[in-house]
Amino acid sequence: MAAIGPAGAIVYLNGEWVPLSEARISVLDRGFIFGDGIYEVVPAFASRLFRLDQHLRRLDNSLAAVRMTNPLTPARWHAVLNALLERNGGGDQSVYLQITRGVAKRDHVLPEPVPPTVFAMSSPAVRQSRQPVTAIVCEDIRWKWCQIKSIALLPNVLMRLQAQEHGAYEALLIRDGCLTEGAASNVFIVKDGVVKTPPHSENLLPGITRDLIVELLAEHRIPHAEAAVSEAELRAADEIWLTSSVREVVPVVKLDDHPVGAGVPGPVWERVVMIYEQFRNAEVARAKAGAAA
Repeated sequence: MAAIGPAGAIVYLNGEWVPLSEARISVLDRGFIFGDGIYEVVPAFASRLFRLDQHLRRLDNSLAAVRMTNPLTPARWHAVLNALLERNGGGDQSVYLQITRGVAKRDHVLPEPVPPTVFAMSSPAVRQSRQPVTAIVCEDIRWKWCQIKSIALLPNVLMRLQAQEHGAYEALLIRDGCLTEGAASNVFIVKDGVVKTPPHSENLLPGITRDLIVELLAEHRIPHAEAAVSEAELRAADEIWLTSSVREVVPVVKLDDHPVGAGVPGPVWERVVMIYEQFRNAEVARAKAGAAA
């Protein structure tokens, strides 16, 4: 999850640039009242937004699923988010954007459309993708439309709190005997050199980093499958990885107080994270060259 930026940060709110400490919304905003909104988190490396078009497509998909229209065009989002990076010092940033259905009298059904609330902020990012983490297994207590990137994240918060209470970083979620994802990440396992991750479905968010890793596995001919992962397979895995836009590709070395494999980052993760970092750095370099041309 993106951390809230420093008080002196500049944010975008409904077409205006204001200091974070002065940003205000109505208490009748449906995001505040109902959790009625959609969000995205986009990483930026060396002042270059990474995979922004893919994030914007997922934003459109989530908005359409909850019967909202994107208030900004892709070109306008590019302009706003790049300006946001510049106004907050550039470099490595984590950009958070949120759209809610807007301000209206509290009622489940809107009598008529109102202007949406559009908000974006950024904060400095600390990259820790090579730092191993621990995890626990939890029952997936979320709703049935997890492919939507909803701001209503209370179940995720509770499961992350449960992980924290057990001294772990992440909760890996089980529904009907199978792995779905982490409370704030997608999940890959490795067994006998084969990488597996649960396929796209209503049970998990189609992660941008997850999808990129699948593309890179195919490109480099690393054995892999998008297929159901049982709880037994998860617990018997030689390697477990978490992927997210903020943490990138993280190895899990302990699950429910038991070591994963040898209890250290595994060889397949070592290879894949190197491939990922090479791809990311090349993309950033191309973006810089394109801007300078």
